[in-house]
This record gives sequence, C-alpha cells and structure tokens, in this order.
Amino acid sequence: MQYKRMRDLREDADLKQSDIAEMLHCSQQVYSNYELGQRDVPTDVLIRLANFYKTNVDYILGLTDTKTYYKHL
Repeated sequence: MQYKRMRDLREDADLKQSDIAEMLHCSQQVYSNYELGQRDVPTDVLIRLANFYKTNVDYILGLTDTKTYYKHL
C-alpha cells in the first residue's frame, strides 16, 4: 500500500522528505520507504505525523476523507 496522503500532506506543507525524516528522527530513506509503501509505518510514527499535520491517523491511511484533528493529550 502506498501512503499517498503522507506525500500529499508533506508537499502541501512545502516540506521535503528530509524535513519530515528529521522531525521523526529517522533517515530520509526510511521516510521515503514509508511514503512508497515499501516499509510499514509504525503506529507511533503515524501518531506523530497526525499531530504534526493536525489531522488524524485514519485520514493519513486513506480510511476517511475527514481531516478532523483529535488533539493528543
């Protein structure tokens, strides 16, 4: 499964893969593999991305078109 929404969110924010990789404390190659679906995205990474982009994990995974942000406490 390709994570197109991860790429779309990143590009909409005018960020490079290396910017997101730095925020996630991983290499650019690892992050690229996430976007391409060549590596499963760990749950903690999905949560960090959802918080960063102010959206929800289901949106990132393509399970919903609703971007509602559920603030992490």
